[in-house]
Amino acid sequence: MNRNLKLIINNNYNGEKTNFFEKNELKIILNLYAKMVSLGSWRDYGLNISSRQIGFSVFKNSTENATYKICKNFKPKNNNLKYLITDSKGKVFKNSDNLELLLKNTNWKQL
Repeated sequence: MNRNLKLIINNNYNGEKTNFFEKNELKIILNLYAKMVSLGSWRDYGLNISSRQIGFSVFKNSTENATYKICKNFKPKNNNLKYLITDSKGKVFKNSDNLELLLKNTNWKQL
């Protein structure tokens, strides 16, 4: 095992803030992911990063398209559009300005 590997979150480059999930946001998402994996609902994940948003894609089967995507918009037009849960085609299921409440109040079995 290589003990020199590190996960860098909120890395600053030339004094500019890098667009990514904050440490507490990533912790909330990964806690949900671990719970859903232990229940057998989710199998894999991926990260999609663009200049407008970052998405945590969830896969029920690693050979299929993402089932859900938990997105953070960096410059939302409206505060309620900061965090989104979308399907693989981009259709918005739920949105909120609070990630923890959004994920906690989502019934993942009914989506």
